[in-house]
Amino acid sequence: MDIKNKATGINLFSLSTPQMRAFHMTWFAFFLCFFAWFGIAPLMAIVREELHLSKAQIANTIVASVAITILARLFIGWLCDRIGPRLSYTGLLIFGSIPVMAIGLAQSYESFLLFRLAIGVIGASFVITQYHSSVMFAPNVVGTANATTAGWGNLGGGVTQMVMPLVFAAFIALGFTDFWSWRLSMVAAGAVCFLTGIAYYFFTTDLPDGNFKELRAKGEYRPAAQVKGTFMEAAKDRRSWALFLIYAACFGIELTINNIAALYYMDYFDLGLTTAGLVAGLFGLMNIFARTTGGIIGDKFGIKWGLKGRTKWLFIALAVEGVALMFFSQMTVLPLAIGTMVVFSLFTQMSEGATYSVVPFINKKALGSVAGIVGAGGNAGAVGAGFLFGVEALDWPQSLLILGGVVFVVSFATYFVTFSKEAEAEAKAEHDKALAERAATRKDVEPRWQIPALPDLARSLSVVDLLRVYLGIALVTKGIYFIMNLGEFESISAGSLGSFLNIAAWYVVFAHTVGGAALILGIATRFAAVLNVTVVVGAIIFVHSSEGLFAPSQGLQFSLFVLFALCLLVWKGSGNLSLDTMLRA
Repeated sequence: MDIKNKATGINLFSLSTPQMRAFHMTWFAFFLCFFAWFGIAPLMAIVREELHLSKAQIANTIVASVAITILARLFIGWLCDRIGPRLSYTGLLIFGSIPVMAIGLAQSYESFLLFRLAIGVIGASFVITQYHSSVMFAPNVVGTANATTAGWGNLGGGVTQMVMPLVFAAFIALGFTDFWSWRLSMVAAGAVCFLTGIAYYFFTTDLPDGNFKELRAKGEYRPAAQVKGTFMEAAKDRRSWALFLIYAACFGIELTINNIAALYYMDYFDLGLTTAGLVAGLFGLMNIFARTTGGIIGDKFGIKWGLKGRTKWLFIALAVEGVALMFFSQMTVLPLAIGTMVVFSLFTQMSEGATYSVVPFINKKALGSVAGIVGAGGNAGAVGAGFLFGVEALDWPQSLLILGGVVFVVSFATYFVTFSKEAEAEAKAEHDKALAERAATRKDVEPRWQIPALPDLARSLSVVDLLRVYLGIALVTKGIYFIMNLGEFESISAGSLGSFLNIAAWYVVFAHTVGGAALILGIATRFAAVLNVTVVVGAIIFVHSSEGLFAPSQGLQFSLFVLFALCLLVWKGSGNLSLDTMLRA
């Protein structure tokens, strides 16, 4: 039986429908799980000293936390097909919060390792997130929904690097010792997961029309008996394993880079700890829009060329990711290394979004099992890449070069993800139906957005498009310049205002580099422009106001021009050739 009443659009500022409640609950729950999953990482310096952990022991705990997730994702996908995403997520959040809070009981390496192993199970939350958004949204927007919920959830891994030290500092300020502060910090992270599990049970439903149990009783959804054997059905499908490899080559690479990026910039570019952290953080922060972008383009390729269009876009994104990684591995000049890393990060996360724009069409009856197999591929890729970086005969640039070549080769696995004519026809019918329903509910019915031919592309260019792209490039360049000149900042940050300056530096780098990249693509244009308005206003007040209008550097005049241009984008929006325009259509 087909799922009825899937949403044909995404209204980000609404909680009035079960589809949008599921959308926001899934990404928020995944965000918290990611936060708790890696919450101990920024506190490891304290834990290492207290438990007297060696470098090898720390490495073992990291591998354990990632490796166990492979099995957990396979199991949770199987479970979603049987009891639904609502009960699956509720159970995972509640029971998964226990080892997060209990890790504070660790008194030795062995007990700490076991708790890290148990905490890794909550990484399976990704599969439920993708399953729930897949059953709530129609084919015309399912790739965008999947990519956005996953991308925003992934941000938890980056945010925890900034927030957990602040939580730790708060407990220190309350008079607790280091011994108790890191333990209580993890209790706080686990408690939030526990409460979110309860909220998930009451605020979501399995499907747009209700829960599995009630719908099965009414005969409106397939009975549990029909779900038996779906995991084996998914496992026998070569497409599941092709996507397993593909996801290993994108999300697996993302996890690997998150683990090594800071050390890579410290060892090979002689950056300080703070500067290296800022640069490494850019890779994860791109999740705010990059993964969503991959899903949006996947949906648009699907509308234009059918299911084979989705796999075509997946091949392009993954191939470019591999090439960009190879270029990044050979960069020895810091600005070029940061620039190529931003491009590499963009296509890595777009590949992830593109992957899960294909997953919902592999096998609808075994959606959870397919999502679990593919999701497990990401962690398997991280484990495999981790072993590569442990090879003594290879330095890290050589390892990255090899990984880039592997990713490029794996991109050709998309040719094994094929669909029958019947599946293409069914998907087209579902797309057309969803688009018709979408048009019927919109007050401003416009011709649907099509991928333009080159002549039409040139004619569609507007002044706003050109201004937006120019500002985006200028801001990214400025962000890289800021990173390269943090020597004075690092010396100041050692003082009493170190924490504030660290947060301020993160904000400026994020606004200029990530916000600038968003402006180039034209996604979340107004939000990116507002972020940079705050930075430019700060620069005018605190840096350039004392120079005056007639200073030789003309910094004040240029900053005022940039401020005016950004305000224009806040007012006018993104222009014709932008992802914002694609998303609205």
